[in-house]
Amino acid sequence: MEREEVLFGVLGPVTAENRSGPIALKGPRHRAVLARLIVARRRVVPVARLVADLWTDSPPPGAVGAVQTFVAALRRALEPDRPPRAPARLLVTEGPGYALRAAPDGVDAWRFETAVGEAAELPPARALPRLDEALELWRGPAYADFAHEEWVRGERARLAELRLRSVERRADAQLALGLAAEAVPDLDAHLADHPWREDAWRLLALALYRTDRQGDALAVLRRARSTLVEQLGVDPGPGLRRLEADILAQDPALGAAAGQAGRAGQAGPTETAARLWTRATAAYDRTVAAGARARLETTVGLLRDLAVTGGGGLTAVREHRMAAVSAAEEFGDPVLTGRVIGAFDVPAIWTRGDDPELARQIVAAAERTLAALPPPDVSGGPGVVSRTSHADGTYDAVRCRLLATVAVETRGSHSSRGPQAASQAEAIARRLDDPALLAFALNGAFMQSFTRAGLAPHRAEIGAELVALGARHGLVTYEVLGHLISLQAYGALGDFRSADAHATAADRLAARHELPLVGVFTRWYGALRLAASGDLAGAGPAYESAAADLPDAGMPGLTHGLLPLALLSLHLADGPRVPARDAVDPAADWGPYRPWITPLAALASGDRPAARTALRALPDPPRDLLYEACCCLEATAALELGDRAVLTRVHERLLPASAELAGAGSGLLTLGPVSRYLTAITAALRD
Repeated sequence: MEREEVLFGVLGPVTAENRSGPIALKGPRHRAVLARLIVARRRVVPVARLVADLWTDSPPPGAVGAVQTFVAALRRALEPDRPPRAPARLLVTEGPGYALRAAPDGVDAWRFETAVGEAAELPPARALPRLDEALELWRGPAYADFAHEEWVRGERARLAELRLRSVERRADAQLALGLAAEAVPDLDAHLADHPWREDAWRLLALALYRTDRQGDALAVLRRARSTLVEQLGVDPGPGLRRLEADILAQDPALGAAAGQAGRAGQAGPTETAARLWTRATAAYDRTVAAGARARLETTVGLLRDLAVTGGGGLTAVREHRMAAVSAAEEFGDPVLTGRVIGAFDVPAIWTRGDDPELARQIVAAAERTLAALPPPDVSGGPGVVSRTSHADGTYDAVRCRLLATVAVETRGSHSSRGPQAASQAEAIARRLDDPALLAFALNGAFMQSFTRAGLAPHRAEIGAELVALGARHGLVTYEVLGHLISLQAYGALGDFRSADAHATAADRLAARHELPLVGVFTRWYGALRLAASGDLAGAGPAYESAAADLPDAGMPGLTHGLLPLALLSLHLADGPRVPARDAVDPAADWGPYRPWITPLAALASGDRPAARTALRALPDPPRDLLYEACCCLEATAALELGDRAVLTRVHERLLPASAELAGAGSGLLTLGPVSRYLTAITAALRD
């Protein structure tokens, strides 16, 4: 018997309907169960999880039975023609719970995401109607009946953000097609409800300028500045500032459609490139079937390229990367899935991930795919991998890329899996003598080179090999990565002449190959150089200037907590001592570094018992570029409190890095020589 098609709506109040019309869903608990299963996206939700989500305070004694009753009622409503005792085909029981096996296009939110994703790959003329179609699916706020439920909060926020971006992308497409006047009213309404959207302000001002309303465009930018300052306490970002300057200068480029904008001397090549892109993508659409594997792999290649174009590119990639992996898994071919997962070999320099949940999903997919591949051939000895050919590639190359992905995505973890995967990937890549594979594997080795303090010399070796490998084989992004790793390693070792040379080389390559994110790191390195040379008065403003670029960088794993930590480091330039209260303001955004600030903040306010409690509660520092810095912050509090147990532990951790500058291995900030902290600890333990 064919399963009756049921369409679910969550972009507004939760609904369900079949060919006969709307389906009655009875009471709010029934709708809550249905909504919770839709949030899970076809995955199983254990009964215990459903009980906890439906009764957030204390579940009644019969909660499990009640959930079973709700499910039974939903099954009758969703599959009214199912014979008695026949297994459910839509709301199924599986393992410890239930799953809703809705069709891929059976939920309006899923159709919305698909349409938005497709529009991102289309030229403006085809993207605009697709975005119109996507936005028309919204009937109100997502999951409107459950606005206050914790279990749906993340999904509601994600969908709301995607909708806001889609409104702005639609306006962008209108501007590209010369429909500036049509874009103005929708952008005005959009900003009335969402005045913090800087890109919407930019688009509205540009639309007004292109309709010969220069005065209104400047008024909008002034209103944007006033709104951002008064409501958020922040100044407009560089995009709005540049647009205001260009409007005042009546830059000719502002009158061009997207894809044709450029300075006068650049318009010709830009137009040619835009026409070539449009024709090529149109030909690709005509000749490559929509569901073809080749299209999926091409999409992943575009995502990889997009990731190095700037903050917006990184953000867009995080939206689509797991969707590409899931699409690959649906083919049931582990080699294809492995290639899709491993094709995202974008050089990574920062050791704290931007999206931990996405990283967890990617690692899980990589591990599933590794398990599905034929087992390695160990007949040649430990670690030897079979080179048996496959129609779509070799198993060993795919395995190498999957292992390197695991190594990169488990950065900062205390698990032994990351170092193990990095070692295996590097061994395979060297045996295959594949430069691109080796570069990716070395990136994984770098990410796992923080198992203890004092490993800057090892990272300098990795950086040197990546520079040579990249230069020899035209792997530009990995050549840049090698320079940045070398910058960090030599900074940790206090060899700033070498670090300076690598910073200059990285900037030169970035300018030549349009890699804007490189400048984020080299500008922070410039501030570090001032601090390390003793120019603390100049370092503070330099840090604040460098931090102004972070919101547009698309790297939240780097951004959160970094500026307060850098400014605090200036207070510790002369050695371990409790800083002033304003340097450890608990209200500041300390991000992931807050645990190491809390004891110092308590000490600065005179609350020694709270400081001691916070000190003893500190976790092991993450295995990342600021490992030594966190240890030194811990040592500073322990020295003030005279905590021998903590001092002994921190001394043991820091001893291998005695010749390094604490934190300078990040290329961003430093708390001074590690030896200074070790000397103070030794004296305290002796006394």
